[in-house]
Amino acid sequence: MVRVSHRGRKALIRERFTKERAETIALDGLAFLAGRPEDLERFLRNSGIDVDELRLRAADPDMLRAVTEFLLSDDTLITGFCQEGSLDPRDVHLANHVLGQP
Repeated sequence: MVRVSHRGRKALIRERFTKERAETIALDGLAFLAGRPEDLERFLRNSGIDVDELRLRAADPDMLRAVTEFLLSDDTLITGFCQEGSLDPRDVHLANHVLGQP
């Protein structure tokens, strides 16, 4: 049996977690926020943008990362999002990490 170190295991997980998967999770997060007007408004205020700019930049990696960071910043939001999408919160953390890569 080959043993993989903790660090090696993390690298394998990141390799299998594609940028496309990260973008999909973030876009799903944006759709989740769109269904919660008060939370969407709070996201817009925190981001300093309006709805029109959000529409224009919805697929931008920086905007998608802002979505994952916002979800991760609030226990209620991340719990609701993960339950609704049958996700593990670690997936959102990984998406946030991958979206932050150059």
